[in-house]
Amino acid sequence: MAKDLKEVKSIDEIKDLGWNEIIPGASLFSFTEPVENVVEVPEEERPYAPTNSHEWQVGDWRVEKPVYNRDLCIDCQFCWVFCPDISILSRDKKMIGVIYEHCKGCGICVEVCPTNPKSLLMFPEHMDNNEALNMWPKKEEKK
Repeated sequence: MAKDLKEVKSIDEIKDLGWNEIIPGASLFSFTEPVENVVEVPEEERPYAPTNSHEWQVGDWRVEKPVYNRDLCIDCQFCWVFCPDISILSRDKKMIGVIYEHCKGCGICVEVCPTNPKSLLMFPEHMDNNEALNMWPKKEEKK
């Protein structure tokens, strides 16, 4: 059960709460300690907090999934920055793909993608990624 905000004495108390005890409106921590240059820290070495979905596979919730088109990506990292579930795989400031086990299919990555056409698009969960890539829209010419 969620604690009343008045009952919480310190930020450390929030860090120790389980997923079903989180206070509505509380900040959720991605890591248990500060991580500098998180892109350069391998995923398996990051100190993930219990409130981070990294340890939880939520991909079964999806009805649509983001499909990534490497040919259109400019490696702006917007998708990586805005993904709420650390589902975007990036190494050396280059987008590599989507970790579908953690992706809920929210579509935020698609919304923040600045390319024309977008390098990430939502497709039905059951569709093969290669099939989705073959259906990719062509670049819109400026008028």
